[in-house]
Amino acid sequence: MRNRRWICLLLAVLMVLACTACGAKANDGASGDMRTLTDGKNRTVEVPKQVERVVCVGVGALRYSCYVGAADRAVGVEDYETKAGMSRLYNYVNFDKFKDLPVTGTNGEPYVEQIIDVAKHVQADGAAVLRGGAWKPRSSPYSFQGLKAEGLELLHKAHEATGLPVVTEITNPAHIDIFMNKCDCFQVGARNMQNFELLKELGQTRKPILLKRGFANTMEEFLMSAEYIMAGGNENVILCERGIRTYEKYTRNTLDISAVPVLKRMSHLPVIVDPSHAGGIYWMVEPLAKAAVAAGADGLMIEVHNDPAHALSDGAQSLTYDSFHHTMNALRAVAAAVDREI
Repeated sequence: MRNRRWICLLLAVLMVLACTACGAKANDGASGDMRTLTDGKNRTVEVPKQVERVVCVGVGALRYSCYVGAADRAVGVEDYETKAGMSRLYNYVNFDKFKDLPVTGTNGEPYVEQIIDVAKHVQADGAAVLRGGAWKPRSSPYSFQGLKAEGLELLHKAHEATGLPVVTEITNPAHIDIFMNKCDCFQVGARNMQNFELLKELGQTRKPILLKRGFANTMEEFLMSAEYIMAGGNENVILCERGIRTYEKYTRNTLDISAVPVLKRMSHLPVIVDPSHAGGIYWMVEPLAKAAVAAGADGLMIEVHNDPAHALSDGAQSLTYDSFHHTMNALRAVAAAVDREI
């Protein structure tokens, strides 16, 4: 058994080494301000001409992350998306100018205006709660991790400006005191659904807990996690179905719409659906949200951004203001058809 374990570890190391060895080669045919690079799997991507190399650090059929560097100095990590043999670069950041981006400002005023603007727009179309991530656990350590305590302050300012209750994700029991006066509802993300020490600590609070289902967890496991919170005395738990991992790779996850009636039958807790994370693609949000309303979901978590193309996180699944307005009108029609109201 021990030998088998070491073999598995060795294979894992070899896979990482093979991946990081996927260096990119320049195509001499590139011209203008852009150049074409080809990775170790003969996938091409057009990048700004100052990018000297692209080295794979992750493997995926549709998406992979790469270091972007000049000469031997890695200056950042960018995402590339590949479909049907075509590649495109998005969210490119010139790190020489990174100091000029609002994210590095000490007062965060550009983000205050942005968050309040988003909050006012979604509120006008019927949104009842503002959800934003201050601490963002990400699969890749190179992805945007959130603004931390500063982000929490920004969300609180949006609450003060609009009156919308704030939901935000907590990942560490040590942060509970920081969150207590800055949010109205804790969110426990899919990755922390079975972080039992966190669940037990949240059970000692009396704030509502939005508990997301893990992407590979059964209904029973999901409800047992809710029990960890309620066993501590906090029965204010909201269940959220956000899609599960299957063999399908076109979508970010696969929405388990059956979870809505099953969870409502197995428990007394409210059940909401997150169609944004389920599909991972903006045009899928509306049809999945319609299905959730028809299935009896008690609420929806829909991501909206004033400029999705330049979002630091999850821009591909975020709706614009106009799209959200259209989606809300469409959802009201579906709700009316099944004797519900939004």
